[in-house]
Amino acid sequence: MQTFTLKARADKDGVLRLEIPTNQADQELEIVLVMQTIHDATADEPVDVMGYPIGYFDETYGSMADDPMERNQPPHPDVRDEIE
Repeated sequence: MQTFTLKARADKDGVLRLEIPTNQADQELEIVLVMQTIHDATADEPVDVMGYPIGYFDETYGSMADDPMERNQPPHPDVRDEIE
C-alpha cells in the first residue's frame, strides 16, 4: 500500500482532476480519497510573529484548571529479575 499526500485545485466548475503515476500497470486498484479544504489561518485572523492567532494564549491558558488531567504512574514491580 502506498500513501500519497498532494495538493490540487479544483477548476471553476468544481471539478478536480488527479493523475497519479503508479508502477502497477494493468491492475485493479482500490483508492481511498479524503478531501479537505485547506484553511489559511493568516487570511482569516491576524497572527503573532510565531504564527499563533493574536490572544491565543490569553484565551487558552488555564482552560483545564477546573478539570486537570492526571497521569497514572506505571506500576513498579515488587521484585526485579537479577542481572546475569
